[in-house]
Amino acid sequence: MMETEEKLVDEIAGTFADPAAFVLMAFDWGYGELDDMYPDEWQLSLLRRVGEAVLSGNAGKAIQEAIASGHGIGKSAMTAWIILWAMSTRPNLSGVVTANTKNQLDTKTWRELALWHKRAINAHWFEWTATKFYQIDNPETWAVNSIPQTEHNSEAFAGLHAEHVLVIFDEASAIPDKIWEVTEGAMTTDGAMWFVFGNPTKNTGRFRDCFGKLRHRWSCHKVDSRTAKMTNKSQIQTWLEDYGEDSDFFRIRVRGEFPMSSSDQFISISSVERAKSSDPEVSIDDPLIIGVDVARFGDDDSVIWFRRGLDAKTIEPIVLNGVDTMQLASKVSALAKGSYHTSGIKADMVFVDEGGVGGGVVDRLRMLGVNVIGVNFGGKADSGISLTRASGEKYFNKRSEIWGIMRAALESGLSIPVDNDLEEDLISPEYSFNEKNEIVLERKKDIKKRIGRSPDRADALAITFSYPVTKVMDSFSQDSHEYNPYHDASHSSSGDASSDYNPYE
Repeated sequence: MMETEEKLVDEIAGTFADPAAFVLMAFDWGYGELDDMYPDEWQLSLLRRVGEAVLSGNAGKAIQEAIASGHGIGKSAMTAWIILWAMSTRPNLSGVVTANTKNQLDTKTWRELALWHKRAINAHWFEWTATKFYQIDNPETWAVNSIPQTEHNSEAFAGLHAEHVLVIFDEASAIPDKIWEVTEGAMTTDGAMWFVFGNPTKNTGRFRDCFGKLRHRWSCHKVDSRTAKMTNKSQIQTWLEDYGEDSDFFRIRVRGEFPMSSSDQFISISSVERAKSSDPEVSIDDPLIIGVDVARFGDDDSVIWFRRGLDAKTIEPIVLNGVDTMQLASKVSALAKGSYHTSGIKADMVFVDEGGVGGGVVDRLRMLGVNVIGVNFGGKADSGISLTRASGEKYFNKRSEIWGIMRAALESGLSIPVDNDLEEDLISPEYSFNEKNEIVLERKKDIKKRIGRSPDRADALAITFSYPVTKVMDSFSQDSHEYNPYHDASHSSSGDASSDYNPYE
């Protein structure tokens, strides 16, 4: 008996860098309740990748795997195998498993571990409880805990400091960014492992970022339910017939692809992707408009954006941090009057967010003779302007309105630069309808709370759509007098000057 146990210990120790070998050895595949069962190819592929990462031994670099998938592929079983392998091969491992809801964690993720624990060849090494899975002789120092996540218990994810660390997120799309941020601190341990699984239900958040701007940190893979052995193929065929291959329903639940837009997402990722790949198109009659979003707090940026017709790409935006209102106004004035940055082109109009300290920037620009209009984000939408009247949409305030006009432009050929921050700014805001059926865009402070910063770049671009502008055909206009929102924002010296792009005509 002793010799048999020692042999088992040695064999399992030999799978330290080979989780696939552990899974194939630890369970009685093809017999009993596992009759006609065998790990799926996507599961073995993931296990092999992890083994290769362990063997590479990159000092100070955590193993981070992100799996986006359709329904029913066997990710709960995969989670259980990873826990059993890590616990079996890494003495004094400290781990945490969480999910989007307590019900998901208790009834699926953690319950699946109980089932596979009973089947394991070394089941007698461990004890499973409703909240903890531990090595019998070392329950305090060698364990994985099941912890329901909330932003208020994030400290449970911060205390993972041990020789070996394991973190698993199930249904990761719905786990708050705060939990992700705290978990990152545990990934400083050599050989730490972090696995995130989920259906790609949202186009924003940290799970989406794993496949986007943070892709360089993660090994990212998508699993189509049609390729998994255990999925209900007849149900998938029904969904295909009912919703179509390219529907968001089918993308999320079957293909393991992020939606083109979530139900409450104001601007779709597909619109942004098209705009990034669009070639700039400029007419000689297109006015140069400058939009300025003024920083409200020390960690916000002041952003200056340039647009001519459908071209918001050619002239690079300027991002400033830590400048006061006078410095910002001086910079904008120099740009508006023609500078090296704009290839000498003078601005036909400058729109400035006049909320907060922005009013001071507007006042100073007027003193400097700049053709400027202050835009009050919280003010009433100008529903009489042709840009919104033609669309039939009603907006709660001016900020919601200019974002609506910008959205229409994105869908009609607007060209924007490849900029990760701008992309996140554009796709992050959510929206709702009030009792008057007006579109209400999510507030800046609420967006900042969700994504960790203010969407300054997108707001600067949106401001350029505040009002129609006609190109000034003569020298730079220093006339910045009264503005009539139902007439062009600036006046041409030529009677046949064409007006600015109207996405609703």
